Amino acid sequence: MASLYRRTMDVLYLACVIVGGTALVLISAIIPWAVFTRYVLNSAASWPEPMAILLTIVLTFIGAAAAYRLNLHMNISYFADRLPPPWRKLLDLIVQLLMALIAVFMILWGESLVEVTWHNTIGDFPFLSVGVTYLPIPVGGVCLLLFIIERIFLGLPPDPITHGPEAEPFD
Repeated sequence: MASLYRRTMDVLYLACVIVGGTALVLISAIIPWAVFTRYVLNSAASWPEPMAILLTIVLTFIGAAAAYRLNLHMNISYFADRLPPPWRKLLDLIVQLLMALIAVFMILWGESLVEVTWHNTIGDFPFLSVGVTYLPIPVGGVCLLLFIIERIFLGLPPDPITHGPEAEPFD
């Protein structure tokens, strides 16, 4: 059961990385287009800025969950690293429970935000519901909560870079 959950989280992590990476690449393409249309063509396009903002929401919430899974987020552990191992383990559990609380907050209030804004539209994208644009908040919260559950019960996942098949030493 544990290995199935770990493999499922590996797939979820890969999906989060692909979605977040795609959002980052699209942002990197859209912003230069906005600059080009404004300063070279002297006719600013209206859609790049709101599109970049929407993609930033995706990158922030989905990408942050992926970063959290591999402990790549910014943290300061100087004092925690100096605690005796039993206290460090207790502190880590407290941190995971607090993070789970944040994830639940993202899920509940994010879902509420999606529901309240579902029938509103964006001026530059009248075909797109505002609620859809806020979906990354509860989705990111669910991903984060699943990664926290994995960390509490199974520990940190192995680093895919150092544990992948291509990481074998050369003979």
